[in-house]
Amino acid sequence: MAKIKIKKADVWIDMTPMSDVMVLLLTFFMLTSTFVKQEPVKVNTPGSVSEIKVPETNVLNILVGNDGKIFMSMDKTTDTQTALSSMADQFGISLSAAQQKAFLDDPMWGVPMQKLQAYLSLDKNTRPAELKNFGIPTDSVQGKTGDAAMSEFQLWVKAAHEANPDAKIAIKADEKTPYKTVKKIMSELQDMSENRYYLITQYKKAED
Repeated sequence: MAKIKIKKADVWIDMTPMSDVMVLLLTFFMLTSTFVKQEPVKVNTPGSVSEIKVPETNVLNILVGNDGKIFMSMDKTTDTQTALSSMADQFGISLSAAQQKAFLDDPMWGVPMQKLQAYLSLDKNTRPAELKNFGIPTDSVQGKTGDAAMSEFQLWVKAAHEANPDAKIAIKADEKTPYKTVKKIMSELQDMSENRYYLITQYKKAED
């Protein structure tokens, strides 16, 4: 007796709604994600039990490498542009449109003002490696506008706050950064009456 073959029914699932959901989720994450800027030096932050979060906007970031070199960045390009213009005026430096664009394209800055023009004239692929060799000076200088006894570091902080008075200061130092360097930074901030700032650390449990 011949076997009766049961015809298998094709299973068809409409994946269109699922595709729409995936596109919406992808769009959402792209619009809400905060991209981390490339840092000129690798920093391993010390551990802390604090869970205070650093703001993601209106921030003046101060990065300190394990060798004590200082770099800065701001999250808003317009603020960075304003701060740069202020510093260039104080030091009597004229920057071309291409040099200004190069400054804004770099994720962080940290070159002494007297060497800024030459640095910004370098190829964009060369600048990241060169930046590691510099760092914002904390030695006292005389600004063109009469800011006597203020270091370039302090002048940058002042210019940044003039560009954005709401900017919060966040300091990210390596766990091996010399203590005297961190103390110097805090001392210079206190001399400017900048007594409120965030210290970026890695979270660790209290029992650690």
